[in-house]
Amino acid sequence: MSDNSTMTKIVVLISGNGSNLQALIDDIAEQKIAAQIVAVISNKADAYGLERAAQANIPCHVISHKDYSSREEYDAQLHSTIAGFSPDLVVLAGFMRILTPWFVEQYTGKMLNIHPSLLPKYKGLDTHQRAIDAMDEEHGASVHFVTPELDGGPVVLQSKVPVFADETASQLASKVQEQERQMYPLVVRWFCQKRLLMLNNKAYLDGNEIPITGYAAD
Repeated sequence: MSDNSTMTKIVVLISGNGSNLQALIDDIAEQKIAAQIVAVISNKADAYGLERAAQANIPCHVISHKDYSSREEYDAQLHSTIAGFSPDLVVLAGFMRILTPWFVEQYTGKMLNIHPSLLPKYKGLDTHQRAIDAMDEEHGASVHFVTPELDGGPVVLQSKVPVFADETASQLASKVQEQERQMYPLVVRWFCQKRLLMLNNKAYLDGNEIPITGYAAD
């Protein structure tokens, strides 16, 4: 096991099933990522991802958005809770809340998100149905740094899947989620290896600026 003092400390935010959280837990357990998930925070008490965290002996917190009268109040509490863990990286893994610009700016260059579309296409919700409705031949997912613009931060990596003529949104979602579980741990590993950083709203890997469509090499 790596020396804890050199380990990247990660806080993961979830709202649901936590399959990307599980992918991170597994890769850390297999020592593919030199990191420690120091907390998992959910805005929903019934998120199955909390069970995954508990099984991995990771501290869990529920901060329900229903307990706060404004987005600003919620984000202030969320920030206070996260700050208690002094993380090096905040990972959004299916966290279904729009964050205030103030909150995002507390973690500039230290917060990653995965979005189920080939950004800049289909920001926001219902991305799979929107890709089908547009008769796109390919769809996919993007890992990106988080900036105040919704789903607008610099893309680090994209993964594409074909869209078949008779496919449903849920079938397409399953294909995309399979890709997500491969690509998100890879990007987190790059960050933990200090190979990946964000500077002036651009992403860099090994000192090279990543194209707007994400890192493309094999």
